[in-house]
Amino acid sequence: MGKEYLIAGNWKMFKTAGQSREFIHELAQSFVPVLGLEVAVFPPFTALAGLRGLAPHIRIGAQNMFYEEKGAFTGEISPLMLQELVDFVLIGHSERREIFKESDEDVNKKVRAALQFKLLPVLCVGETLQEREAGKTKAKIKNQLEKAVQGMANYEMSKMVVAYEPIWAIGTGRKCIISSRAYGRNWLRGGT
Repeated sequence: MGKEYLIAGNWKMFKTAGQSREFIHELAQSFVPVLGLEVAVFPPFTALAGLRGLAPHIRIGAQNMFYEEKGAFTGEISPLMLQELVDFVLIGHSERREIFKESDEDVNKKVRAALQFKLLPVLCVGETLQEREAGKTKAKIKNQLEKAVQGMANYEMSKMVVAYEPIWAIGTGRKCIISSRAYGRNWLRGGT
């Protein structure tokens, strides 16, 4: 079996439920499925229910989730709530880590919960510009990966996607190109 690739778009805090439906219709009309390539979109929570099933070749993901199944966690979304709405869930996005102070332990709990509820975790890893300039990119990513999968079996780790998203490239217009000598791929472009 050949390599499979995932192209994903995180909509962040943009688009109402109606705008999301319009966008997915437009995207589906221009979309041509390609063998070995999956396309996913990550709209806001408010749009998820309305998008399910609208574009069969475009998969839907959630931008975040809490690691508990249920409970007194005002404003949080559980993996159980997402199960019938999405295929993927972003975990460890730099904005969640930096702005909302999610810890590596939180990320580990979320990855485990996603897998438990048959959601495909898209684990986001990446470094700041200061870490990059100090030559700490590999160490930062290694640390994030190790802590995210701590205590997990190999078969569990094989059920997740790792997305390299250098923090310094998000929303800045700066492109990140990494050679295969550094990370084992021909070319990997980052930044969401």
